[in-house]
Amino acid sequence: MERPIYRARVERIFDHCADTRSLFLRTISGRLPPYSPGMFVSITIPLAQEVRVRPYTIATSPEDGEPFELCFNLVPNGPGAAWMFERRVGDLLDFTGPFGAFTIEHPPEREMVFIAEETAIAPIRPMIRRALSQPVVHPVHLLYAAQRPEHLLYRNELESLSKAHPRFGFELLVIEHDSLYQRLLEEVERRWVARDKDRSRHFFVCGIGPGVLKLRDVLRQAGYERRAVRYEQW
Repeated sequence: MERPIYRARVERIFDHCADTRSLFLRTISGRLPPYSPGMFVSITIPLAQEVRVRPYTIATSPEDGEPFELCFNLVPNGPGAAWMFERRVGDLLDFTGPFGAFTIEHPPEREMVFIAEETAIAPIRPMIRRALSQPVVHPVHLLYAAQRPEHLLYRNELESLSKAHPRFGFELLVIEHDSLYQRLLEEVERRWVARDKDRSRHFFVCGIGPGVLKLRDVLRQAGYERRAVRYEQW
């Protein structure tokens, strides 16, 4: 079955820092289909020699309506990201979706731990919002790392959420690139493996490269249920 193609207009642009940007899009052909926190859309990127399709996570919540936000960084030697950075207010983009299995529809009634790095906060952000909107009492934690302070996004929002919801706590870590995932692995082992025998927590991990799989494996090997350790590797 052919996937329907939607068209959206760039309504607003926000630069988090020099190499990280958010586009706010409003659908002009039809309506953005219903989606769960964590889902992505696939953007059609027409380059000089070919047409590429690249996934971009919706960083806003379904309850926000439109415009919806796509957050991304300028990848070195990445023509797709460069094309996205060249968009201006009023430009049109085609997309399909939303898609994705790394989602939360109904948060588990258990302690939840979210782990992300840099722009991988995009799917985590609406997931945390959904978790905090539910009338449960279990703690919600976020461990969020970046190579540079300016790559830690939505800091004011995270602070506001922690003040509004005492059960939500977050920690921001600035870690050199070569040791980022090693440090995250050490933190996870110390906090949620060695500290106690509780294995009822649910984890949601998102990031780039094989370090994501190492975090998944150390948690599952420690006794957390397979289905309780959700992840998305970019």
